[in-house]
Amino acid sequence: MEPADTDTHAAAGQLAAAGRLTAEGKWLFARGCEFRLGVVNVDALPPADRPEVAFAGRSNVGKSSLLNAITNQKALARTSNTPGRTQELNFFMLAPGLQAHGLEGAAWLVDLPGYGYARESKTKIAAWNRLLEQYLRGRPNLRRVFVLVDSRHGLKANDLAMMDDFDRTAVSYQVVLTKSDKISRTTLAAVIEKTHNALSKRVAAHPEIIATSSEKALGIDDVRGAIAGLVELDALGYNRET
Repeated sequence: MEPADTDTHAAAGQLAAAGRLTAEGKWLFARGCEFRLGVVNVDALPPADRPEVAFAGRSNVGKSSLLNAITNQKALARTSNTPGRTQELNFFMLAPGLQAHGLEGAAWLVDLPGYGYARESKTKIAAWNRLLEQYLRGRPNLRRVFVLVDSRHGLKANDLAMMDDFDRTAVSYQVVLTKSDKISRTTLAAVIEKTHNALSKRVAAHPEIIATSSEKALGIDDVRGAIAGLVELDALGYNRET
């Protein structure tokens, strides 16, 4: 097979895989999502008995807006113009009407406290940071952390510090660029390339970067598909033949 044919074949395979994940993500997220609990102490964490994905990022990066967009709900996660509003580990049950292995729901979606800014005392901020560290180090069912980065600003020092922690503890993470509709396509391409370069030597980083806009619904299916790829859909009753 000629190199050009090989490249074409590989590209076709990637498109087919992307299409499959998109279909799986739409099926999974059509089953609803419900808020279940907010956690301020690791002793209150739910059992680590089903897949779990978390969303991390600097304060006001758009975590709540992205959660609302991927679940197709307007107020599942609270949004605020005040940075640092999310002060708990907020657990959402994905597809609560389904069951796998005798357990309710497909997975936990976890909205983590924003880092880098908060109008609170240093003592309270330190307590949030301890909670976050304990959570990340103690969840064997945590399949991936989606690290949200504002595409207008790119990676900042506190993003890189968080990724250092993920690399040290072997927690898989994937960068999701938010608010990508706020910049030009040329600028976005440059941000993606720069981010790729920053992630290339990081051991726990997923190689694919997802560019999104919650307002314009850009990249939302890609995030859903990435999550669907981390869940045992067959055990939940998904029919791959349809």
